[in-house]
Amino acid sequence: MRNVTSLKLFLFVGAALSLAAEAGAQAPVPPVSLAPVPPALLNAKTVFISNAGADSGLFPHPFSGDPDRAYNEFYAGVQSWGRYQLVGDPSEADVVFELRLLAPYGPSSPSKQNGASDPLPMFRLVIFDRKTHYVLWALTESITLAFLQKTHDNNFDLALTALTLDLKRLASAPTSAALNH
Repeated sequence: MRNVTSLKLFLFVGAALSLAAEAGAQAPVPPVSLAPVPPALLNAKTVFISNAGADSGLFPHPFSGDPDRAYNEFYAGVQSWGRYQLVGDPSEADVVFELRLLAPYGPSSPSKQNGASDPLPMFRLVIFDRKTHYVLWALTESITLAFLQKTHDNNFDLALTALTLDLKRLASAPTSAALNH
């Protein structure tokens, strides 16, 4: 008798969830308006790139080079883009880009996830308004897990390129989105 009751309850809950899913699928999704990008970020002409470093245990393995590798490559990428004048002193900048390579649970260690949504090494770019020191925006790109040194290095480069593309998209946001309040 108990098994029959449990089966009926299971079937009832399953049917209710199915109906709820159908109702949700039929309901129109309201359009999402774009949130404004801070004008200080869009209007910036000069940038100081800050090297916030890399967590320990990432160089020379799994990534080749040294902890300044990400900074050097990102700096070169922003410089070749030509959108900003790079300055050597933060007091001369409109905004500060702070780049950091994080390894939340050690270098590429999926066994240490502990329920985390993304235990992979990642780049974190925090954009500060130089005058107020407030964070204007932050971007993150994970580095895909690999088993070979060459693949680790390739994934490192891909993630850093993706981060730079994220920045380009952000800095190219329509100015009308910046004016919406």
